[in-house]
Amino acid sequence: MAENQTTTSNISNRTQAYAVAKLLMRALPLLVFEKFGQAYPLPMNSTTVAKFRRFEALDATPNELTEGVTPTAKQLSVTDVTATLKQYGDLVIISDVVNDTNEDPVLDQAVEVLGEQAALMLEKMRFGILVAGTNVFLGNGTDRTDVNTEISVDLLRRVTRSLKAQNCRPITQIVKSTPSYGTQAVSPAFVAVCHSDVEASLRALGTSFTDVKNYGSTAPFEGEIGAVEGVRFILSNVVTPWQGAGGSTSTMLATGGKADVYPILIFAKDAYGIVPLKGKTSITPTVLNPGVASKSDPLGQRGYVGWKAMQTAVILNQAWMCRVEVAVNDLV
Repeated sequence: MAENQTTTSNISNRTQAYAVAKLLMRALPLLVFEKFGQAYPLPMNSTTVAKFRRFEALDATPNELTEGVTPTAKQLSVTDVTATLKQYGDLVIISDVVNDTNEDPVLDQAVEVLGEQAALMLEKMRFGILVAGTNVFLGNGTDRTDVNTEISVDLLRRVTRSLKAQNCRPITQIVKSTPSYGTQAVSPAFVAVCHSDVEASLRALGTSFTDVKNYGSTAPFEGEIGAVEGVRFILSNVVTPWQGAGGSTSTMLATGGKADVYPILIFAKDAYGIVPLKGKTSITPTVLNPGVASKSDPLGQRGYVGWKAMQTAVILNQAWMCRVEVAVNDLV
């Protein structure tokens, strides 16, 4: 139907600014992957290709100088990683109780619900890209179909040893949890994101697990529950398990007698890139007020509220992030 193809708004600048702010306020607390990726803020009227640039390290072999002789100059080596932006969005219908001059509670609720949906939709897109990384550590066995054990301190030590061997840098800045684009400094650490079902396994690590309440002056991230030896853990149910994909079990959460396998994504600095859901150009709201008669709506009874955003995510360095695959105890 033609009404599903509308791409313009009939709202004032004041109302549009209000809608953008409401969308971002509802969306931002739910964004986890937003905070830790290398950000590519989207400029107005820009290309649909995001380019992330990395300057490679120089050879550090001792280079002794000869008196009076200029050494051979080296050239900087640059690696560009590109990702194509895609458009995401959605639309809901509203009744004729909404108008352009008075922000009706129906508009409030529609914008807030869409803001939450935008966050979840884009987080799921990012997770789908990041979970496909190739640097994998299994709780046990040699394949996902073997996994039927919980996370352990030794497993985490293998992960952090691997990251440190690649000269990974800990995360020291995150994208702010405000509608305006910007960053803030944080205590250095690797960051892990996992499903809430994994929490009991982490707490079962005993004294190796430090609850956020014992952080002292270090402020926890939103959704963070604690840390294990320099890895800070954040819960997000966007990080979904592969049901029944593991080994046979009678003690772990399982589907059909096979353990459900839970991915845990652990990141170092600049492991992946994103287009941040920040600022006035990051998300575009659409509010079509009712009251405009058309062939598809002769009495002007229907209006619409929607959003759209140009987005992408990309792994920048496979060696700087790890996917840990574990099972979780059934707790029965």
